[in-house]
Amino acid sequence: MLNPGKNIAIKVPLYKWEETVAFYRDLVGLTPKKELDGSVAFAFGEMTLWIDRVERQSQVDIWLEFLSNDPDQALEELNSPVRDELEPLGDVQGHWTSDPAGVVLLVHKG
Repeated sequence: MLNPGKNIAIKVPLYKWEETVAFYRDLVGLTPKKELDGSVAFAFGEMTLWIDRVERQSQVDIWLEFLSNDPDQALEELNSPVRDELEPLGDVQGHWTSDPAGVVLLVHKG
């Protein structure tokens, strides 16, 4: 069984990143929670909306987080590919995968 996590990420091409961050901060009015090099986290209700700068990307991607007691079993049930090459997971117990439309999903222990 999967449950929504607390994070949504919008992966934005380098040439649109500053404009996109300004849109959510200045026009939408979201409050920045954390700023890293190439990433800004905004309060988004009970969730966190990350706007991430991606240097070698030409289009926007939306990435979602899901929690599972057994991430391996969840991927098997979803019949989804393991896509761990997308971004380092560090000490996170889980996998990157994607839905049939190509939306990237992080399914991890939680």
